[in-house]
Amino acid sequence: MYAIVATGGKQYKVAKGDIISVEKLDAQPGDEVELNVLMLNDGKTTVVDPAALESKKVTAEVLEQFKGEKVLVFKLKKRKRYHRTNGHRQNLTKLRISALPTEDEAE
Repeated sequence: MYAIVATGGKQYKVAKGDIISVEKLDAQPGDEVELNVLMLNDGKTTVVDPAALESKKVTAEVLEQFKGEKVLVFKLKKRKRYHRTNGHRQNLTKLRISALPTEDEAE
């Protein structure tokens, strides 16, 4: 059983027990957060109807807040003696998926 969830403008395929890194969420380690479900698959049926999934949420536990790897941004205009190097480290949140919604909840 797995679900597709949305957070931080991105979509993630998750199953129970998975650990994922998402864009920073406003939560402390140990807190529980709920993620919106876009698709739900239980092995037999796939639910993609937004009306049916509106009430369903995936529960995840916040493990830690951290910074990702440094990404170098390099700009160059050839033959003009212009070059700039810049770095960026994105703030991330590590989540452990603790519960997925079941088909029985909707009925």
